[in-house]
Amino acid sequence: MRSGAGLLLFISILSTLRVASGLGSSCDAPLGSGIASPEEPYWLETIGHWHQGTSPFHPNPSSYQVFRNVKDYGAKGDGIHDDTAAINSAMSHGTRCGGGRWCDSSTVSPAIVYFPPGTYLVSSPIETYYYTQLIGDPKNLPILRASQGFEGIAVIDADPYIPGGWGAQWFTNQNNFFRSVRNLVIELRDIPPGRKATGLHWQVAQATSLVNVVVEMSTASGTNHRGIFMENGSGGFMGDIIFNGGKTGIHVGNQQFTVRNLTVNNAQVAVSGIWNWGFTFQGVTINDCQVGFDLNVGGNTVTSQGVGSEAIIDADVTNTPVFVQSSVASSGTLPYSLVLNNIKLTNVRTAVGVADGVTILAGGTRTIVSWGQGHVYSGTGGQKTWVQDNIVAANKPSMLLDRAGRIFGKTHPQYVDYAPSQFVSVKSKGAKGDGRTDDTIALQHVFDQYAGCKIFFFDAGVYYVTDTITIPAGTQIVGEAWPVILGGGEKFQSEANPRVVVRAGTAGSKGVLEISDIVFATVGPAPGAIVLEWNVHDPDNRQGATGLWDTHISTNKAHLAAGTNMQEARCPPGSVDTDCQAAFLGIHLTSGSSAYFEGTWVWTADHDLDAATGSPQTSIFTGRGILSESAGPVWLIGTSEHAALYQYNLVNAKNHYIGFVQTETPYYQPVPAAPAPYRSSSAYHDPVFGGTPDVDTAWGMYVQSSYDIIVFGAGFYSFFQDYRQTCLDTHTCQAHLFNVDSASSVTVYSVSTLGSTYQLSVEERGVVQESDNRDGFQSTLTAWSLYPEEVSGEAEDEPLGPERVEEQVVLDLGFVWRTLVGVWGFLTCSG
Repeated sequence: MRSGAGLLLFISILSTLRVASGLGSSCDAPLGSGIASPEEPYWLETIGHWHQGTSPFHPNPSSYQVFRNVKDYGAKGDGIHDDTAAINSAMSHGTRCGGGRWCDSSTVSPAIVYFPPGTYLVSSPIETYYYTQLIGDPKNLPILRASQGFEGIAVIDADPYIPGGWGAQWFTNQNNFFRSVRNLVIELRDIPPGRKATGLHWQVAQATSLVNVVVEMSTASGTNHRGIFMENGSGGFMGDIIFNGGKTGIHVGNQQFTVRNLTVNNAQVAVSGIWNWGFTFQGVTINDCQVGFDLNVGGNTVTSQGVGSEAIIDADVTNTPVFVQSSVASSGTLPYSLVLNNIKLTNVRTAVGVADGVTILAGGTRTIVSWGQGHVYSGTGGQKTWVQDNIVAANKPSMLLDRAGRIFGKTHPQYVDYAPSQFVSVKSKGAKGDGRTDDTIALQHVFDQYAGCKIFFFDAGVYYVTDTITIPAGTQIVGEAWPVILGGGEKFQSEANPRVVVRAGTAGSKGVLEISDIVFATVGPAPGAIVLEWNVHDPDNRQGATGLWDTHISTNKAHLAAGTNMQEARCPPGSVDTDCQAAFLGIHLTSGSSAYFEGTWVWTADHDLDAATGSPQTSIFTGRGILSESAGPVWLIGTSEHAALYQYNLVNAKNHYIGFVQTETPYYQPVPAAPAPYRSSSAYHDPVFGGTPDVDTAWGMYVQSSYDIIVFGAGFYSFFQDYRQTCLDTHTCQAHLFNVDSASSVTVYSVSTLGSTYQLSVEERGVVQESDNRDGFQSTLTAWSLYPEEVSGEAEDEPLGPERVEEQVVLDLGFVWRTLVGVWGFLTCSG
C-alpha cells in the first residue's frame, strides 16, 4: 500500500514538472496541424475498427460491440440499394435499449453508428436507440437520401411512436438522454413536395446534440417538407445546422433548448414555435424566407401552453418580409416574452408583428440593439413595466465576443484533418476501462507521456480511479460513445477535506484543453469528491481553447462498478442514507481559469437510469452543482440539477455569458432542508441557510460580488416538496430560486420559473413575483438589471481580434486601475 502511494506521489511530482515544459515525456515536438491527406478516411473510422471500446456492465460484455460501421452491416452507400435495414441492424445489434419493448433507459449499451462517405438510400425511419451517437465522416458528409416512396415520421427518429400504442413511444420524452447526430446531410427532395416529409423527429432531453447537420428540402410552392419536428422533451443543445428549402426549417416544442449557429435558406418559415418555457437562439442566419419566427402564443394555461419565451441574440435576417410573427396580439398582457439582441435586418418589412398583419416593430435595413416584449424590472422595488420597446442593453466585454461583435461560439472539436497516428488510445497504453481495475496510475502515466503531442482517445469503457487525475494544459481528449471516468474509494470520503477527482490544468496554467464526449462520475459514497476542477486558461489570442463539448457530470452511474449501491434499492425516494452521498461539488471553475462549456449537463440523478423496469425515483445527494470563481471569459450552455445547496454559484466571477441555463431543485427538499445532508462551507463560499425563514431549499443560481454577467435565457424549476407536487398548484414549492447580491453587475433576459413564489431575489429578499408573470405553466420575466442606468444606447466594446492583442496587453493594467478606482468609489458612496 505504501509503495503504491509513493508511486502516485512520484508520478504527481513528474506531472507537475512536465506541465511546466508543456510537452509529455514521450513527445519530440508539439502536435501541430493535422497530417491526414484528403483521400484518407476520417480517423474515427480507422480507430473505431480497432474495436477496443467495451461496455463492461453490459449483459454480454465480451461480445458487445460499441463501434458499428454501417457498411459492416450490409449498407452500400451507393444511392441505389435500399440501406434502411442494414442501418437499423447496425443500430440494434446486440442487447440494446430500444424497440419499445423492455427498456425505458440504459447506460450499459452505448454505441457509435458510423457512416463513411456515400449516399444511403432509406425508405423508412432510422430508429435510434438509447445512448447512441450517429456520426458521419466530417471530411465528406454522408447523405441519407429519402426514397420517393419514403414512409414514416422522419428519416431519423429519436423517439419512435409504437404502432397501435395509442400515442405511446419508445422512451419517456423528458428522460430521452444521451444521443447525438453529427456530420450528415439529409436529402428529402426526392419525396414529392406535397407530401409530408421530415428530416429528424428530435424529441429529446438533456445530454443530446445535433451538430453539423444539413437538411435539403423542396422549394416548390406548397411544399410540405420540414427539417426538424420536435413536439416535446426537456433539452438540450443543437448547433451548426443548416436547412435549405421546405415549408419549415425547424418545427419545435420543448421545455427549453439552446440553438447556436442556425441557418435557414429559402424556407416558407425558418422557425415554427409550437410551445416552450424558454428557447435561446444564439447566432441565427435567415435568408429569403417568408417568415423568420412564426410563434404559437397566447396559451396561458397548462393545457393550452404556447411559446412562453423566445430569446434571440446575434441574428442576420435578409430578404425575409417578417422576422418574428405571433399568432395573437399582446393587448398589453403577456401572451409570450420576446427578447431581440443585436439583430441585423436587411430588406425586412416587419421586425415584429402579428399573424393578422399588425406591425409591432417596423423592419427595414437596420440593427436592433436590444428590444423586448413583456415585463421588465430594475432595482429592488419589484415594480413591473410592460414594454414593447428598447430594453436594457447588457455590457458585453470584448473578451466574450468574436471579431464580428457577436457572442463567441465554437463548434464541437472533431479534428477533421488529423491522422490516426496523431492519436493515442488510453487502452493501448495500459488502461483497462473495465469499471473494476484501478486505472489511476495508467491514465496519469499516459497523460504525462503524450500531453501536447497526441490527441487522447478514450475507448468506450469505465475508467475507475481512486485518486486525483491531472490533465495537463495542452491536452485534447475525445471519448468513444461517452466513456466514463469514475472516481471512488477512500480518498473521496471526507466532506471536511474534499478532494478533486479530475483536475483540468494546474493553477495558473495556460494552453489548449479540449474534452469532448466524456462522462465524469463517482462511485458512492463520495461526499468529499470534487468531480472536476477547472484551472486552465486560454492561451493568449485564442478564444474558446479550453472547454467541454457534449461532456457531462453524472452521479448515478448505477451499473458502472460493482458495489456502487446507488440505485433505487439502496437509495429509494424519501430516504436519507449517507452511503447515497455522491459528491461534494460537480464542477469548480477556479479564479484563473477560462472556459467554454457547450451542452454540459451536471446531473444528480432523480431516478434510476438502469432499473430493471421503468425509471424509479431515487434519493441521491450531491452538495453543489457548478461553482465559478473565474474572471473569464466563460461561456456556459447547459444545465445543473438536483444539488443540495445550489446549482450555480458565481463568486467574484467576471465576464460570463450564460444561456440557456436550466436548473431543478432536489425533489426531496425540504425533507431534509438545505444544506442537509451536507454542511455549508465558507471555504467554498456557500450560501448560508437558516438565517432567513423561507430559505430552506437549494438555489438555482446564487451570484456574489460578480461583474459583467449576462444570463440570456434561463429556466429555474422547482417541481416537488418531499416528492409531492401539490405545491405546483399554488406556486409554493419554494420561495426563492435566483439570488443576486447588491454588489454584483448582472443583466438577465427571458427568465422562466416554475414552483417558486419569487422569480428573482436581491440579498435573499424577493423582488420579482411569479404571480406578475404567469405565462402558461411557467412564469417569465423579460429583463432585469439592478441599476436602471445600465439601459444605454451607447456602442458596445470593440470585439477583440488578433490585431488588438498587443493593445489589450497594454490596456490590462489600465483596466485593473479603473476597476480599483470604481470599487473604491462604490464603497465610499455606499457607506
